[in-house]
Amino acid sequence: MIEQLRLAKLLRNCSRNLWLNQGMQVHAAVVKMGFWFDMIVSNDLIVMYGKCGRMDSAYEVFERMPERNVVSWTALMWGFLHQDCARETLNLLIRMGYSDVRPNEYTLSTSFKACGLLGIPENGMQVQGMCVKTGYDWFSVVANALIDMYAKCNKMSGACLAFDSIPDKELIAWNTIIAGYSSLDGNNDKALELFKEMQKLGEIPDEFTFTSVLKACSGAGAVREGTQIHAALITRGYPVLEHGAIICALVDLYVKCGYLLQARKLFDHIGKRNVNSWTTLVLGYAQEGYLSEAMRLFKRLRGRGIQAVDGYLLSGLIGVFADFAFVEEGRQMHAYAVKDPSGSYLPVANSILDMYLKSGLVEEADLFFSKMAMRNVVSYSTMITGYGKHGLGKEAIHLFEKMLQEKVKPDQVSYLAILSACSHCGLVDECQEYFSRLCADRWIKKKVEHYACMVDLLGRAGRLEEAKSIVNNMPMKPDIGIWQTLLSSCKIHGNLEMAEEVGNILLRLDRDNPVNYVLMSNIYANAGCWKERQKMREVVKSKRLRKEGGRSWVEVDKGVHFFYGGDDTHPLTDRIHEVLKEMERILKEQMGYDFEVRFALHDVEEESKVENLRVHSERLAIGLALVFGGTEEGGNVIKVFKNLRVCGDCHEFIKGLSKVLRKVFLVRDATRFHKFEDGLCSCRDYW
Repeated sequence: MIEQLRLAKLLRNCSRNLWLNQGMQVHAAVVKMGFWFDMIVSNDLIVMYGKCGRMDSAYEVFERMPERNVVSWTALMWGFLHQDCARETLNLLIRMGYSDVRPNEYTLSTSFKACGLLGIPENGMQVQGMCVKTGYDWFSVVANALIDMYAKCNKMSGACLAFDSIPDKELIAWNTIIAGYSSLDGNNDKALELFKEMQKLGEIPDEFTFTSVLKACSGAGAVREGTQIHAALITRGYPVLEHGAIICALVDLYVKCGYLLQARKLFDHIGKRNVNSWTTLVLGYAQEGYLSEAMRLFKRLRGRGIQAVDGYLLSGLIGVFADFAFVEEGRQMHAYAVKDPSGSYLPVANSILDMYLKSGLVEEADLFFSKMAMRNVVSYSTMITGYGKHGLGKEAIHLFEKMLQEKVKPDQVSYLAILSACSHCGLVDECQEYFSRLCADRWIKKKVEHYACMVDLLGRAGRLEEAKSIVNNMPMKPDIGIWQTLLSSCKIHGNLEMAEEVGNILLRLDRDNPVNYVLMSNIYANAGCWKERQKMREVVKSKRLRKEGGRSWVEVDKGVHFFYGGDDTHPLTDRIHEVLKEMERILKEQMGYDFEVRFALHDVEEESKVENLRVHSERLAIGLALVFGGTEEGGNVIKVFKNLRVCGDCHEFIKGLSKVLRKVFLVRDATRFHKFEDGLCSCRDYW
């Protein structure tokens, strides 16, 4: 017995320090000494392998145990959950139900966490039923896990019921409900209310409370409340600078509220800066568009030593470069990731993959993906999404099937990726097949976005009644986005009757969104209903609604140039207009091109006058590229990026340019990539 206890102690030490090799040596000694049948030692082996990420070995130990107790089951379930394998955790709970071992409070709390990770509240409700039957619903660890599960499933009404049912609320219960509200958009005010209420009841906040509340302030843009909390912490003598989570939350608050000077002052006062505080400031600057300062800070961080940069910072920075399609900066980060140990972090590799795809470099993304040492469902989903946005629907389907062959289980994101890819490419039958598979999978939570892909696909194919039927019969409440998708399909096919029906619903649900009025205005214009169109425009003016402005950018001569609709601030504006006028003349002579007002009416920036078509942001960006690169035939690919959907007239203009100049143009808009070559577009005019 003494030897067994000594081995168990060694295994717990290996678990605590994540010493896998030493743990495996202890395992070998266990087998050699004949203690493999001992339940306590076997349980410690499962825990050790679970913490070290070797679930195959943990499962093997579990399967060979002649006898198991609740610790055995719970340890294995926790191990799978720790590796984000929530399905396996719940499968073990089901299997446990057929054994003679009953779950305890830790088994049930682990199960709730798995349900939260999957985002399926129905599974959590079943576990809740087990808790009520067994009497564990009164245990604090179970009640707090239940609150957290409902919060992660976006079911705050259920979280509130669970919270209110706790007779004597401890601090951890308050922290859980406040964290739940602060993590959901639009619920930050409720988090602040609960923060005030808990203090009135005499509960003293701790580091976790303040971190969540500051996060809520950041999400709500409530800098006034955030500074009050900051001041209260100082006046109470709370050692703010010694608590990394709080200092990061404060820096994040000031950055996201636009108070960069205050964020920097706070950061500079930190005595011992850790990687988290650096990451918050660097990513804050980058996400707010101050990329040069973000890179300068990143270089300072690198100078602190090779362990100073972590995978979260790298993947975050690469993600920002991906969004802006800054290829050169992204490649620099890729080169750094190859040399730095944090570059082996899988999310970093996935961010690099995403960066190449969002920058229009499909071949480089293909090569990088093929050489990845490890791939998870995120890797496959990123690649499938990229294929879809580039109009490579067949390639997306092939990769999805390969993912299944590799035993990588799809999740809600990977299904959204394949449905979106099929929708972009008009693959109706294939999209319906994958949608049927999704609906049959009880482990995956269906979201409105999945149904929106089907609505978009059927709508574009002219099957408007089927698309409308999906919206009316879907199991969740239709959101504004799916109604807008259906309305766009009505616009494409000129179905005024359905458009008015859908438009009325939209204007009732989302009366202050200018996008809805612009869509209806364009539909009425196409149908020749000028009085109705004028009414829409008058409502927009009376409400003083303004759409998001179009913005495009192009990288020329190692510099990034931004343009807005009607922009005349660029120093080369006159030359840009000269080149564009010359191109319009050539296109008119050779291809009969002329401005078309109907496209101006459809334009997302609502520039309806013919003379304004020339100053669309994407056209100005192309004009600058032609000024630098010349209008001679051939040459490098011209890449332009836009924050909104490319307008119809510009789409026709760029197609014409690609033919007469024999150049390739790659344009990324809000929904997909358009590769213009020899007068054709990769979207096949289906976008």
